[in-house]
Amino acid sequence: MIRPTQSDIRKALAADLSTEQHAWLAAALRSVQENPPGIDRFFAAAGRGCGRSVLTAAPEKLADWTRDDAARALLLVALPPHREAVVDAVARLYRSGDAAERRAVLRALPLLDIAGAAVPLVQDALRANDSRLITVAMGPYAQAHLDQSSWRQGVLKCLFLGIPLTSVFGLAERVDTELVRMATAFAEERTAAGRTVPPDVDAVLSAGVGPLS
Repeated sequence: MIRPTQSDIRKALAADLSTEQHAWLAAALRSVQENPPGIDRFFAAAGRGCGRSVLTAAPEKLADWTRDDAARALLLVALPPHREAVVDAVARLYRSGDAAERRAVLRALPLLDIAGAAVPLVQDALRANDSRLITVAMGPYAQAHLDQSSWRQGVLKCLFLGIPLTSVFGLAERVDTELVRMATAFAEERTAAGRTVPPDVDAVLSAGVGPLS
């Protein structure tokens, strides 16, 4: 699994947006660069400005990204590179946003130079029961910055909710003996209760075992 780049996002949008939508996004990006606090209104309006359909010309690493996801990611990238201000904007937009806006924030995190400052947002998403939010939360930012205990719990929540583990970025690199133990116990509990064991349990058991963390 390969993380998307700004270039991937721009190319996919270039192929999908109408002339009017391109004009809206270009004006929004210029405005955010000149007046960063103005990002809030453009972030909320991205669905109306660029549409909400899934990108049709996107590479596999942008699978399931929508036009408004991509536009919102570029709006965040357009913020002047002052880490504290970017972190504040990311947290504000996530906390005040609807489900689509929160997913867009989570998708954009790997593109931003904020180190692990947004880990609390990922942890918040993993406490939710929105499967799409959880799927996005277990992407490349979580792989790079989430502590091992929280990351394991994220994998277990994916198993519990039936979210395919193909969406968990870096599974093979981060699986450890404790996660294997947890997945095994989960499967045994399901079997004892007469419930179906998700086939993705095998993805954990066969991913390879690293050191216990």
